[in-house]
Amino acid sequence: MSEVAPAATELPVESSRLRLVRRGRVLAYFTIGYNSLEALIAIVSGLAAGSIALIGFGLDSLIEVTSGAAALRRLHSDADARTRERSERLARRIIGLCFLALAAYVAWEAAESLVGRAAPERSMPGIALACVSLVVMPLLARAKRRVALGLNSSALASDSKQTEFCTYLSAILLGGLLLNALWSWWWADPIAGLVMTPIIAREGLLALRGRSCGCGGAGDFARPR
Repeated sequence: MSEVAPAATELPVESSRLRLVRRGRVLAYFTIGYNSLEALIAIVSGLAAGSIALIGFGLDSLIEVTSGAAALRRLHSDADARTRERSERLARRIIGLCFLALAAYVAWEAAESLVGRAAPERSMPGIALACVSLVVMPLLARAKRRVALGLNSSALASDSKQTEFCTYLSAILLGGLLLNALWSWWWADPIAGLVMTPIIAREGLLALRGRSCGCGGAGDFARPR
């Protein structure tokens, strides 16, 4: 009887983990689908309005798709502990590189806008898209963060942080589009983008090192093994 009890107590833990993995997969599929649509709308609207900020937001959405795909691969290999560790390291590297690519693009885009004094036309589709993302992204980031905490995964924590940054970029995009539409303050968006660049780059470096502050600000809860 003493040998059966531990196995029985492990069943609820395994069942809870499986539920978290399934929830994480649903969130990853939603991330890939939503951000693919977001990228299409942003890039088409940006080209129509001549808005570098909107095009940049669309490219950020494609980076988020890559991050979501890396997270999905990590979740699909969760059942086997050895495969899980390898997938964790690979996903962490991919997501970390996504952060660095995003930081580089935001910096380039902001500098080009400032030097070229690029003033885009008003874009109502862009404003509407930014408003929707401001609602969707915080909820998605929070749900992802809970899954990352439950699975103790720094890779998934970094993916949730990537989604959180999409919220910030949505706010920056909306602010820039509104300020340009209402008062022609074309410089507001690139300045905000430059402020965000070192924050994004730092999170990318943390992800590559196997550390993340993506789980509720808990700090370095997971390290590479």
